[in-house]
Order: sequence, then C-alpha cells, then structure tokens
Amino acid sequence: MHSTPTLMVQGCTSDAGKSTLVAALCRILKRRGVRVAPFKPQNMALNSAVTIDGGEIGRAQALQALAAGLRPHSDFNPVLLKPNTDKRAQVIIHGKALTDLDAIAYHEYKPRAMKAVLESHARLCRQYDCVLVEGAGSPAEINLRDRDIANMGFAEAVDCPVILVADIDRGGVFAHLVGTLELLSPSEQARVKGFVINRFRGDIKLLESGLEWLEQRTGKPVLGVLPYLHGLYLDAEDALPREALPKTATKLKAIAPAFPRISNHNDLDPLRFHPEVDFRFIGPGEPPPAADLIVLPGSKAVQADLGWLHAHGWEPAIQRHLRYGGKLIGICGGYQMLGQQLHDPLGLEGKPGSAPGLGLLDCETTLAAEKQLKNVAGTLNLPGSPAVRGYEIHMGVTTGAALAHPAALLDGHADGTLSTDGQILATYCHGLFDEPAALAAMLRWASAQPSGTHFDAAARREADIDRLADAVDQAFRWEKLAGLLP
Repeated sequence: MHSTPTLMVQGCTSDAGKSTLVAALCRILKRRGVRVAPFKPQNMALNSAVTIDGGEIGRAQALQALAAGLRPHSDFNPVLLKPNTDKRAQVIIHGKALTDLDAIAYHEYKPRAMKAVLESHARLCRQYDCVLVEGAGSPAEINLRDRDIANMGFAEAVDCPVILVADIDRGGVFAHLVGTLELLSPSEQARVKGFVINRFRGDIKLLESGLEWLEQRTGKPVLGVLPYLHGLYLDAEDALPREALPKTATKLKAIAPAFPRISNHNDLDPLRFHPEVDFRFIGPGEPPPAADLIVLPGSKAVQADLGWLHAHGWEPAIQRHLRYGGKLIGICGGYQMLGQQLHDPLGLEGKPGSAPGLGLLDCETTLAAEKQLKNVAGTLNLPGSPAVRGYEIHMGVTTGAALAHPAALLDGHADGTLSTDGQILATYCHGLFDEPAALAAMLRWASAQPSGTHFDAAARREADIDRLADAVDQAFRWEKLAGLLP
C-alpha cells in the first residue's frame, strides 16, 4: 500500500452516493485536523469548475475540495470526459482539453490517461496526509474492465482499499452489493473492506436481519447505513435533480430547458433552493409553461441543443414569453443561442458549418480551438451594480452590436449583453446567481413581486456539507475502518 493512506469509494451504480460520501469524509477528516485531498481518476461529466491552476475538473471534485477546505486543483480530477455526442467526448487531461475521441479511440488512449492519473495521485500523496478517491459508475461493468483507470484498475495500480456504496432508495440494494462483489476478481474482492448503504429511510430494525445476512454471505462488514437527507445543497456531478423542493410562499416562477447536452446546470441551484423561487427544469415531452423567468443554461453541443429547443416548441414559447414582458437569461451556451448565427468552422461540437440562432440579440458566435478557462469577478449592470463572481468555460467568441450594452464588467472587461428593452440578460459567467447581492438584483429585475429574502448560496452549501458530515460521522462504524484512515 502507498505510504500515504489512500481510500477509494466505489459504487454499485451511478448516483449511488460516491460523490457525497467522499465529500462527507473530506469534511470529517478536515475537522480532525487531517490534511485530506479528494481525487477522482476519471470523470465523465458536463458540470465542471475552473481550478486555481487554470484547468478544468468535475464539479463534484470542486465540492469535495470545498469540504476539505481546499481550492480546486486539476490534480483532483486528472481525466475529465465531456460528451458532445452519444459517441464522442472531449478529453481533458490535467485540466486542459487535448482532443475529441470516440469510445473505441479513447479505449486505446487509456494507457496514456492512466499515466496522467498516477502522476496526479503521486503529487497529492506528497502534499497531503490522506487521499480520498471516488470511483466512476460501477467496478462491475465487465465490458470496461480491460485497461480500467476509473475503478479497480486504479485501486490495483496503487494498491488501495475500497469501500462499496449502494443506494437502497432505488431498491435491490442487497443484489447490488452481492452481485457487484461476485463480478470482481479475487484480488479485487479482497480489496473491498466493507459496504455502505445510502439513502435509507424508515426503521433501521427492519433492515438489521438483511445486514446480518449480507455480512455472513460476503464476510464483509457493513460500515454504515446513511439516512436519506432531503434538500441537500450539493453540486451535482452530472445528473439533474431527482427531487422537487417543497416551498410554500414563492413569488417568482422560473424554468429552464433540460437540454440533452446541458452543462453546468448547477448554475441554477441558487434559484432551485431559493425559498421564494418556484424553479423547474423542463424536459422532453413537457410544453414550456408560463413563467416570469426563462434561463437558457450552458451546453456542450450548442447547435444540437438549439435544434432540440426548436423540436420541442421552445422558440415560439420564448417569443410569447417576451411579448408578455417576461425576462430571459442566457448563460454561456444559452447566451450563444440567443444570437443571430452560430459558427463552428472546425467542427468542434459536430459537423463543421453554421446555423441560425434564435435571433433575439444582435450578435453571433464562432467556436475557436482554444478554450477560455478563468475565474472572474466584477459587477452586474443592474441597479446597485451588485458584485458577481464565477468562472468562464467556453470555446465561443461572441461579437456584434449587442455587446455595446454589456451585462457585466468582469475583471475590468465587458461581458455579455443586457438588451436595450431590459428583458434579456446574456453572459459567459457561470456562477451568475451565487453571490447574494447579484441573485437579489436579478430577482428584482425578473419579478413583479421582488423577493425580500436574503439567500446566500455559499453559506447554505457549507451548512449542508456540515449536515451531511454529521450524519455520516454518526452512522459510520469507525472501528471497522481502523488502520485505513489517519
């Protein structure tokens, strides 16, 4: 085993609770004075964050860094895959986009990717007391076992122990755990030190006979049964929210289309959690309902997602929304959709060529080979000039007369546009709603009933990381992890 303790959390399925468990363990160890770093060897996600070293990592690893009291660094997620079609993805190594590959080509590329993974892990081991690793998907995906770098392939390479987590809320938790273990090789099975059952609700006494059977059947301990914690403000790795948040006194209705290639949808979490905002993602098959505010979020395939908007009736709905005085915000890819034309001469997000935008702003966007990655801060051009802070991740270069009326000043430079009629705000700034003053100003701009509630997204996130860590600390049988963590 590596001299620096490394513990890996793997899941029976996607969204089993790997990300949240690692975040909780990062906060628990930080409280104990342990210098801990999060790590995910390979991530496939369209929610990403800009790092202090000017790179790009998965959003979940940025959340885990926050839980550990660290600023995000590219070593926390050395390989990030951002799908731009069902068969191709942008490959980001050590924070930088290197190439686009299909699944077969990436399989051949994996030995080079593993080299980057091991380099990052070694650097973290030199800097920290402990490394907590998150797997990807499931270790029992037989078709992906060869050259695996995301799960047991990594664990075997660095000789680290593994915790296996399963989601009981989905049903079939014992089959998930036993079946996953059965499909591992003998050396991989030995590496699994115990199980965690996530999202349990009900009387634990009704589960105890199953836990005893599981331990007898596998010879592995159940390390903890974690409660279902409702309404956690935690940045999702990729999946759209599974639950609606109950609210009783909303003043503004906001909606956003759930594009097939939606990216950084966590931008909208402050709206989703604000007590006076009724926010919903609208998926395929749902006609866009009437709302005070429509937000077009980021996209990894802007032309394709714009085609999805056309196919699902969003263009006439947006035009009707504006005729009736509604407000519209476009963020990054959503900003690009609002212009006259979208140009992709290099075929970076699909076939080379151009396509018309929604034509609501006098500007056009051309995709360039170099991706813009930077953290930004400045002010919004709304009453009171509220402070705004976030980050930019985009390959588009937008030009046109509309930019003469910027939406914000970021690091001394004009960003985006605020339409002359005051109904459309467009920006490249992810994290647009994170600062309380900026969020309040945009809600006043968008609503006939201005919110009087102060909502601080960062404070809510911190409180929920602590709530999660408290629950895990209480539920874990720490004696079963003796010797695995500092």
